[in-house]
Amino acid sequence: MRNIISNDLRPIQRSNIRLMAGKTYYSLLRFAKWAMYRPFAKQRDDCRLPITYFHHKTILLRQLRDVDMQYQYNKIINLKLAVARLNGIIIRPGETFSYWKLIGKPTYRKGYVDGMILTGGKVTAGVGGGLCQLSNLIYWMTLHTPLTIIERHRHGYDVFPDSNRTQPFGSGATCFYPYGDLMIYNGTNRNYQLCVSVGKEYLEGEWRSNQLQEYRYEIIEENHIVKSEYWGGYSRHNELYRKKFDLNNNFIEKEFIAENHALMMYPPFLSAGNIQ
Repeated sequence: MRNIISNDLRPIQRSNIRLMAGKTYYSLLRFAKWAMYRPFAKQRDDCRLPITYFHHKTILLRQLRDVDMQYQYNKIINLKLAVARLNGIIIRPGETFSYWKLIGKPTYRKGYVDGMILTGGKVTAGVGGGLCQLSNLIYWMTLHTPLTIIERHRHGYDVFPDSNRTQPFGSGATCFYPYGDLMIYNGTNRNYQLCVSVGKEYLEGEWRSNQLQEYRYEIIEENHIVKSEYWGGYSRHNELYRKKFDLNNNFIEKEFIAENHALMMYPPFLSAGNIQ
């Protein structure tokens, strides 16, 4: 077992000047990284590759306690704009997919509106809010393919209780422009295509390929812990692993994926009747 409960998750209070300086510094590092990486995936094709490798969908509207539902509707507007930039993207062998390089900076001028974002553990509104649902979806789907995730940022806060949760805790990827990116490398010898769409009820996605799949993958959680922090509140921690099988369901290997540490934004051990 890894030492997954040693992280100090206590929120750090920083001045506005310190926050602005940090954002500028890390943004410049990101732009330099984009300039150095070659090549990036940029080709889009309206014609879908023939083989569905993995597909998934997540519900668009969730009633959250003390959160204005208008932000949920605004999120759908933001998702449609971002999906238009990503749908049909082909990652050829040797190419890297960059979430933010393809989408660009969300701005009011581009049509993005205020949606729900988390800042320092507090729910607030910000332009382009809600796009984490899309990065979450892409990350989860990618874990079920041979593609390699070379950059992913875990959520620092656990927003939702486990009621109706269909994926392990910590199986998403947060995003914040430009330096909180999701980057995926194609180290295989085949093309992969990302197809995403905003339906009436769900955000839907799939990875498609031009060749039949050779393996299937199962994501499992181990060493899950909820603990009380000495300075107040609760945190939860776990490890994610990926089990690899051939198409005859023969186990091949188990691979460590990530460890997660997050502060809980709800009281633990709630009964289902107390969750909204």
